[in-house]
Amino acid sequence: MCVFRPLALLALAATLTGCATTTMEVKRKGPDPMHVAMYGPHPDERFPLPAMDISRVDPRYFRQQVAYQTMEPAGTIVIDTQNRFLYLVQGEGMAMRYGIGVGKAGLEFEGVARIGRKAEWPRWTPTPTMIKREPERNLKWAGGMEPGLTNPLGPRALYLHKDGKDTLFRIHGTSEPWSIGKAVSSGCVRLFNQDIIDLYSRVPTGSRVVVLQHQTPASEATPMAAADGLVPPAAI
Repeated sequence: MCVFRPLALLALAATLTGCATTTMEVKRKGPDPMHVAMYGPHPDERFPLPAMDISRVDPRYFRQQVAYQTMEPAGTIVIDTQNRFLYLVQGEGMAMRYGIGVGKAGLEFEGVARIGRKAEWPRWTPTPTMIKREPERNLKWAGGMEPGLTNPLGPRALYLHKDGKDTLFRIHGTSEPWSIGKAVSSGCVRLFNQDIIDLYSRVPTGSRVVVLQHQTPASEATPMAAADGLVPPAAI
């Protein structure tokens, strides 16, 4: 009996080792299917918009509904430049939050404005300041760039006015999705192309916009409805 017991123990150990190896094999988690659908293609656009590669995007910058306490009325856009978020206040303590990228122009405006104009697939004309700052990049477009997938404004643009005058501050899409969540050298406030299309559809001309540069923004609770902070697709 002593002869067979070690053999039995070795067999048992081998079996357990095999089980442990199998258990440790965990497949790498890919992008959430809801995010994939949210940032999928828009083939019916004037310039068919391809899906966005979200594999390297920080999920906190995806469009999501959050609990957001503010004194601003529903329909107000609040831009928190420091934390790289844009909030569309929905009322009853809720807001739709979008990740943003900001440029130098986006860090130069502060205060309250209104959406004076909306445009689908807008032309882009760099300002004299932008041309002076980056002539090698912007001088050739001094006469304007036609709309399209490479246009810096993307598929939609919201033009902010104050006291009846154009502030030259824009909320727009971007042909550089890697810039969301960052401060880049030029431009105003940019969203993922799919997000600016969504925001554009929710806000009318005349909507109030509050741009925060140094103030502490209103408090935000954890995102609603799901453990990863996302609401069901129907709410998006």
